[in-house]
Amino acid sequence: MGLRILIFFALFTMTIFSKRCLSLTPDGFALLEMRTLLNDTKNVLSNWNDMDESPCRWTGISCYPNDQRVQSINLPYMELGGIISPSVGKLTRLQRLALHENSLHGVIPNEIGNCPELRAIYLRANYLQGGIPSDIGNLSMLTILDLSSNSLRGAIPSSLGRLRHLRLLNLSTNFFSGEIPEVGVLSTFSNKSFIGNLDLCGQQILKPCRTSMGFPVVLPHAESDEAAVPTKRSSHYIRAAVIGAISTLGFVLIVLFVFLWVWLLSKKERAAKKYTEVKKQVYKEPSAKLITFHGDLPYPSCELIEKIESLDEEDVVGAGGFGTVYRMVMNDCGTFAVKRIDRSREGSDQVFERELEILGSIKHINLVNLRGYCRLPTARLLMYDYLVMGSLDNFLHERVDDRLLNWNARLKIALGSARGLAYLHHDCSPKIVHRDIKSSNILLDENLEPRVSDFGLAKLLVDEEAHVTTVVAGTFGYLAPEYLQSGRATEKSDVYSFGVLLLELVTGKRPTDPSFVNRGLNVVGWMNTLLNENRLEDILDKRCRDADAETVEAIVDIAARCTDANPDDRPSMQQVLQYLEQEVMSPCPSDFYDESHSDYS
Repeated sequence: MGLRILIFFALFTMTIFSKRCLSLTPDGFALLEMRTLLNDTKNVLSNWNDMDESPCRWTGISCYPNDQRVQSINLPYMELGGIISPSVGKLTRLQRLALHENSLHGVIPNEIGNCPELRAIYLRANYLQGGIPSDIGNLSMLTILDLSSNSLRGAIPSSLGRLRHLRLLNLSTNFFSGEIPEVGVLSTFSNKSFIGNLDLCGQQILKPCRTSMGFPVVLPHAESDEAAVPTKRSSHYIRAAVIGAISTLGFVLIVLFVFLWVWLLSKKERAAKKYTEVKKQVYKEPSAKLITFHGDLPYPSCELIEKIESLDEEDVVGAGGFGTVYRMVMNDCGTFAVKRIDRSREGSDQVFERELEILGSIKHINLVNLRGYCRLPTARLLMYDYLVMGSLDNFLHERVDDRLLNWNARLKIALGSARGLAYLHHDCSPKIVHRDIKSSNILLDENLEPRVSDFGLAKLLVDEEAHVTTVVAGTFGYLAPEYLQSGRATEKSDVYSFGVLLLELVTGKRPTDPSFVNRGLNVVGWMNTLLNENRLEDILDKRCRDADAETVEAIVDIAARCTDANPDDRPSMQQVLQYLEQEVMSPCPSDFYDESHSDYS
């Protein structure tokens, strides 16, 4: 009898347990399947529990109130790794997918096209590979598609042209190639949506596509409907005319191909001869070679080396602690910045190049891309993207024209710089400490979008003993107190330097400005003195007439946290970025995103 009761109790318990497990909605099970392929390093998904009846209270999940179906997934900045599961296609009522600024890899699943109600897809700043699934073109209600700052490749599918409601498209900073389809809504977007994809061409970016022979592509088309109407000539006459035309065309093509073959052969011989000469020089003298990153540059190596060797004083655009910077213009007007490294160390070429490969693999919309490395017998040179507006230091302090940085532009620069630095600290493996954050290392493009430059060079080019004296002398005012004392750079010393950069944007003054240095203060002490005296209005640059007091106070507060004397009390750059986005930038969205579609809902 006791055994029967025990068996009955066990069966009853299993029934209740199984019913409870099965009570989770299908959308909940789909989310759990997605979780199995994610690497949750911060354990932010710990409350995704299969014992719950609904996933609507799970972290990052919101649902429709009436039927408990999943409406949105919001998990940005969570340091999630792994891949995006095809199970996302089971969430057929999903409207928003926000997984940006994580460490996801793999491909974008084709099953995402099974979510017909999707309106916004944010996948920027991950490590996604492969191409764009053509099935995304079936998401007729999609209004935002942001796939920027990944490693996506291949052609842009023409099916995206069917997205009639698409208002924001960002495919920048990837490796897309080929012609941008000029169909449907794709024809309405400008270069801003595709910047940073060197192998793309098309009307949208004002870059004509070319055939394999180098000629512009001309697609045949009928001028009118009359071209398709047959004439009344006799069939044998038409046949003879067609045969004659084909024969003539064939003869012309044969002559043309013979001419091209001879021309290409002679060109190849000339290039081979020139390359052989370079190889001979390499063999006889110290090594000389060219390494390119982010895909091959659209120039032969011999042309790049020739241009680099021809740089002289007329091409100099600046000089910094690591060498002279030149402006190099190619024959097709493509422009690069070339930094000649003055501190070459004999015997360390292999280590140097291995470190450069790491730096060259880094790609982000707010970082200056390292495009290549050239080793000549007399110098080492680094090739970067050229930014036409120069440095923030020059733009903020040296320009004498009427185009000044207004308050919104300064907020934009602060936000972009924080994104670039946070990427170095939190998304790169191994983490990269910049060590030399300052306004002259923040470069601006034609839209005043900031790019952090010279990351990794301080560690690469300066040994530990020289690092303290040389770098401190070059960037006095930006360095954290503990860095000055120990010479040991950390992420928190970068945060301090960024705080000083924020104060520079707010005040319009360099950290070594005489107005407070003569009083025995640095910019941080000067700020603290004015804050203690409730003189916030005296901190702001008088040229920023469009600044509101609330936003200025928030920026100064963030700067004060960054420059705390105790490194442990400073926020991380990820936190600084969230402060800027949530507390400061929410009423002033960037040029690319409007207020109604910010990253946070």
